[in-house]
Amino acid sequence: MAQKNIQVEGMTCGHCVETVTQAVNSLDGINQVSVDLDKKQVSVDFDESQTDIDTVSSKIVEVGFEVVSK
Repeated sequence: MAQKNIQVEGMTCGHCVETVTQAVNSLDGINQVSVDLDKKQVSVDFDESQTDIDTVSSKIVEVGFEVVSK
């Protein structure tokens, strides 16, 4: 298991939080996703044998947000 925080720009509301949460949760190997709108941060717990931080970041970008750091 791994836990990573990703800085994300472009999230402005609860709908953005829900969009990111659903997108990341759709990936295999995701155990938990927490989005902090104020800190512009996505915390994700995942199984490294099933996914990686690059895949998670790509999914966030795919739904319309900018990954600043991972």
